[in-house]
Amino acid sequence: MPESYIKRILDARIYDVATETPLEGMRQLSHRFNNRILLKREDLQPVFSFKIRGAYNKLLQLPPEERARGVIAASAGNHAQGLAMGAAQLGVRATIVMPTTTPQIKVNAVRMRGAEVVLHGDTFDEAKTRAQQLVDERGLVFVHPYDDPDVIAGQGTVAMELLRQHSGNLDAVFIPVGGGGLAAGMAAYIKYVRPEVKVYAVEPEEAACLKAALAAGERVCLPQVGLFADGVAVAQIGEETFRVLKDTVDGVITVSTDEVCAAIKDIFEDTRSIAEPAGAVGLAGLKKFVDQSGCRNASLATVCSGANTNFDRLRYISERTEIGEKREAVLAVTIPEQPGSYLRFCRDLGDRAITEFNYRYANGGEAHIFVGLQVSADEDRHALVDRLQGGGYQVTDLTDNEMAKLHIRHLVGGRAPGLRDEVVYRFEFPERPGALRKFLEQLAGRWNITLFHYRNHGAAYGRVLVGMEVAPAEREQLRELLNQLHYPYWDESDNPAYRFFLAS
Repeated sequence: MPESYIKRILDARIYDVATETPLEGMRQLSHRFNNRILLKREDLQPVFSFKIRGAYNKLLQLPPEERARGVIAASAGNHAQGLAMGAAQLGVRATIVMPTTTPQIKVNAVRMRGAEVVLHGDTFDEAKTRAQQLVDERGLVFVHPYDDPDVIAGQGTVAMELLRQHSGNLDAVFIPVGGGGLAAGMAAYIKYVRPEVKVYAVEPEEAACLKAALAAGERVCLPQVGLFADGVAVAQIGEETFRVLKDTVDGVITVSTDEVCAAIKDIFEDTRSIAEPAGAVGLAGLKKFVDQSGCRNASLATVCSGANTNFDRLRYISERTEIGEKREAVLAVTIPEQPGSYLRFCRDLGDRAITEFNYRYANGGEAHIFVGLQVSADEDRHALVDRLQGGGYQVTDLTDNEMAKLHIRHLVGGRAPGLRDEVVYRFEFPERPGALRKFLEQLAGRWNITLFHYRNHGAAYGRVLVGMEVAPAEREQLRELLNQLHYPYWDESDNPAYRFFLAS
C-alpha cells in the first residue's frame, strides 16, 4: 500500500548532498490566472534536478558489500548526474551508460562528477540493454531511475518539504510523470498526510504512458514516444510506480509541446530561470487545468523538476511559445493573384500584428499565403478565421499542424510544376553522424529525392521532411523499407500545408 512509503520518506537522510528547495509564489502567473500558483524549485538542486534525491537515497540503502561492487545506470541526463554525484559523495564507483545521441554537455557533466561514461546505441533502450550486460560482466549493482522503492522514497521528500513549507490551504498539486518515480513518491506522501489535496499527474501528449495504463487497467507499452520533453519521454510506466499511482492520483492531464514551451516562458518571466522541457510539464498541466475548470482563488502547486537543457534548443522553444500561449494563429490564406490583393488583405486584418508572412508565386489565378498573426486566445483565433472566411477568403487554420510549424514555414514557395508522383514523409532522425547516410543508403538510389528539409533543435533527435518521387505501384515497397529503418515517421502527402505551398 502507498502508506508503506511514509516511513521510508521520513527516514530519507539525503541532505548532505540534496538541498531543501524553496516553494516560490509565481506572482505574474498568479495574477494572470486569478489563483495562487506555487512553484517547487527542484531546478535549484546541485545537479539542477530532483533526481539527486532518489539516486542518493538508493545508494544509502545499499549494504556495504554492494557499494563495494560499484553501481551502474542507463540514463541520458538527470538520473546520470544525480547518481554520479551521490556516488562521489560516498566513494562508490559509478558507471553510466548513455546513448551516443546524448548532448555533449550532459556527457561532460557526468564525467566531471567522477563517473565512468559508456556511450552505446542510439536510444535509451539500447543503452539500458548494454547496462544490463555490464551488470553481468562486472558484477555491478543496477540503480533504476524510477522503478525502485528507495528511489521513489527519495523523490517523495519533495512532497514532505512542500507540505511543510505551505501549511495553509492547498487545493491541488500537479506533478510531471515520465516513469513515475517523482509522482509516486509525492502522491503517496500527500494522500497520506493531506488526503483532501487533489493530486494530478501531467504527461506530454506524445508520451502519456500513465494515462494509457489507467485506461487499460494495466501497464501498456506505447509504440513510440515524442522526444521533445526527453526527461519524461517514457514508453511504459514503472511497475512499482503504477501500483502506487493508480490508487493516489485524482486524474491525468496531457499537454502539447507548444503548451510546454509556453510554460517554460512563464517560469522564466517569474523566476528568470530556464526550465528544461520536462521541468515545465507540471506547470503546463496546471495552466490547462485552470483553463478547462475555470477555478479561481485556489492554491495550486507544481514542481519545476529540472533545468538541464541545451542552450541552442532555446530557439525552438521560443519559436513555439506564442502558439503554446494561444497568442499566435498560423493560417494558409488564398487571395487573388492580382494587383492590390495584398493591400486589401492587410487592411482586412486591421491593426492585428503580423508575426510571419511567406509567399511565392504559384500561378496566375491565385496566391497561397502562409501567415502568422497575433491573437489573444483560441476564441480570438476562431473569430479571426470566421471573419476572414466571411470576407471571401479561403482560410485553412494550420495552428495545430505539426508539419506546418516544423518545416513548411521555412520552405514556403518550393513548388516544382513538372514533378509527378511525389510523396512526403516527416521523420525524427537520431542526431548523430551517419544517420542521414544510413537513410540515403537504404534508399540506394531507387527513388529520386525531391524535397529535403532538416532543422537542428538542440536535442538528441532532428526533424526531417523528405519528398520522394515514387510511382503508386511502388509505395507499399517504400513503406516496408521505411519500417526497417526504425525511425519514427509520418506520411504527410495529404497534409494541407504541403498541398498549399509545395505540391505541384
